[in-house]
Amino acid sequence: MGFFDRFAGKQPTPAAGDAGATPPAGPAEPSVSGVAPRLVAARERLDAKDLAGALAIYEEVLSVAGDRADVLVIVSGDLGSTGNISQIIELVAPRYDARRHGPATGINLIQAYLAVRDSDAARHVLDILFSLEKPELQERLNGFSNAIAELIQHGDVQGIPAAPAFAGAQGDDGAKRQAGIALVTISRPIWSYGLEAFPDVLPKKEGKLRRVAFAQLALPGAYGDIAAAMRQPEDELGRFSRGIPLWLAETFFFSPLYSSVAALGNYNESDGSRRPVIFPAEWTVENLKKLVETTADGLDYIFTGTLKREGEEFVLGLRVWEVKKFRERKQITARWTAATADSELTKLHEYVRAFMEWSPYPAGAALPYSAPPSPVAWIDALAALLGLFLVDKGLLPKEQLPGLSSVFDAFAPHAFSPPSSSLAWIMLRSRAASLGLQPSLAEVLLSSHPAVARARTLIAS
Repeated sequence: MGFFDRFAGKQPTPAAGDAGATPPAGPAEPSVSGVAPRLVAARERLDAKDLAGALAIYEEVLSVAGDRADVLVIVSGDLGSTGNISQIIELVAPRYDARRHGPATGINLIQAYLAVRDSDAARHVLDILFSLEKPELQERLNGFSNAIAELIQHGDVQGIPAAPAFAGAQGDDGAKRQAGIALVTISRPIWSYGLEAFPDVLPKKEGKLRRVAFAQLALPGAYGDIAAAMRQPEDELGRFSRGIPLWLAETFFFSPLYSSVAALGNYNESDGSRRPVIFPAEWTVENLKKLVETTADGLDYIFTGTLKREGEEFVLGLRVWEVKKFRERKQITARWTAATADSELTKLHEYVRAFMEWSPYPAGAALPYSAPPSPVAWIDALAALLGLFLVDKGLLPKEQLPGLSSVFDAFAPHAFSPPSSSLAWIMLRSRAASLGLQPSLAEVLLSSHPAVARARTLIAS
């Protein structure tokens, strides 16, 4: 998983020179006036234990030179060497693009994620570095892969001291940081996070792929007070706005033609609290450009959309954007009521796959893909998994999660097949139990797939 802001604010200047090369060690190139002296000053603040002062300088530098490879590697290196691990993740991770900035900063990020014991984020960056196909990095990346496996299996990494995760949006002096929207990008099925040790679950993404993103749906006119609504537990509209993009992104992950992500919003309050975003209007072209800029390897297509409730009917409008020219390629509309939701969403799913010329992996490549028999139950389960995942990562307050009993009740009849449904059920139970939120449940019949049999141990752990 990558965490990429922002929908608003000044964008970094383009990197100069060969962005794919490993950034040099030492002082930053002085091509942006004053950058090198300011980085030296920031390091002096760090050495003097003045973290707040150093962070103020880094924010200033990154606002004008945040896309320079040499700047990112120095900032991440100096923060790491002085023990300020969480600030690497806060400042550098949102700006890092391996193709433009090279592997050095990525290696610093992996070490930071290992230090805060975030195996999912470490694996995400590691996968990106492996995709660069640099033979000189192979041995080191293999070492990181072993460290991540150790973290997943034992909850710790020998030789890398644990560091506290970033606790909020305030500096050590209590000064408030700027509020704003950050994007959470989910780059594989949400139920697969936590199953990294099972190599036969997900297909390997290889070759030249079409890159597609599914943006969180906007909910225009749904709430009179959006700020107040964002502080309440997620309702049905909110679940659909996040669950539908997760479902479509997962579908395209299981095609050898596509690489897919779901782009979802979190709002960082100035007091350090975090909330799920409600988008009151559909994403603009400017928003899409910023999403492309912060997505590794860029994008070819983006799905945006709106969801409205008209009486008893839901109305979904999707737009398919071709990124090369940022032109709208297709509009798709679907309508459903509570009684027709599963059938209409199944038709929508089939239409999107046909329009995008989707095809599945051949048998035996990984788990077999099958559309869910109840899209509503599946969408609700994916949205619930996302919420539990974000709470576990400290990106969402626990009190904002809705009750899970209805999600489990609706999903239980569909947990047997396909195997991915069984894995989703296992991860839903496991994550809910770890947060003390699992309702009283009867046992359900699960798939006999070997990966499911191994994953069952997570329920008992």
